[in-house]
Amino acid sequence: MRKGLLTIVVLVLSAGLAQAQMVDESATPQPLVDAYDSLADTILAAKKTEWNLVHSILGGTYSHAEGVAKRAMAKLGAGQDAAGDVETLAALVAQLGNEGDASIAAVRKRLLEGGHHHNAKGEEQGVYDEGFVIVTRASRKVLLDAAKRIGRLGGSATEATLQAEWDTVRAEFRKLHADTPLGM
Repeated sequence: MRKGLLTIVVLVLSAGLAQAQMVDESATPQPLVDAYDSLADTILAAKKTEWNLVHSILGGTYSHAEGVAKRAMAKLGAGQDAAGDVETLAALVAQLGNEGDASIAAVRKRLLEGGHHHNAKGEEQGVYDEGFVIVTRASRKVLLDAAKRIGRLGGSATEATLQAEWDTVRAEFRKLHADTPLGM
């Protein structure tokens, strides 16, 4: 009886081992799974890197615009001509609304042509324009409208009118910054 039970146990274990070997033979080899998993990590890290880079572009542009706004308002307060600074400020605010200048837009176009849409779901929902990473459609409109108004001020700008427009830009930038997930 013991010998018969031992034989049954050996047969059951052998059958289980044979079945386990069959599953292993039909599975994707582990080195390929590991390589694909590593590629997934790289792709996801690239998306995070893109977000961080665009975030840095916007932060740098905002800081530059803030310095130009302060300089222009100081000139206006002193009764000096600030038309050139006002024009520069309008261009920088437009860059905020467009997530960069024409050279950045060219890179975004290249990514789109390659099939990369950072915010594909947001684009489908109408939240983001095609290829945009951080600036929503709503924020883009606010910033581009402010850029137009600042540009129209030109030589007739006063410290108060420029400050009012800058306050709009600052509020929208802070809102946009607060609405974005830091570190993705």
